[in-house]
Amino acid sequence: SDIVLVILAGSAISYLGFGVQPPTAEWGLMIAEGQSFIFTAWWMTTFPGVALVLLALGFSLLADGLAEIMGVRD
Repeated sequence: SDIVLVILAGSAISYLGFGVQPPTAEWGLMIAEGQSFIFTAWWMTTFPGVALVLLALGFSLLADGLAEIMGVRD
């Protein structure tokens, strides 16, 4: 389940401008660059944000399911 934290931390670092530099595609960077166009081109920030949330949710659910199958307790 730590993969979710790594993905979100990488996106947060990229959003703040300390991660991968353009023209390399990064979800946090896409969200940050699209903020100035939020009223005219809302999809520039919405789609990368939704993709990031769905990926994190998917990995979290996968990790919970595997932990339940394997009998791992917190």
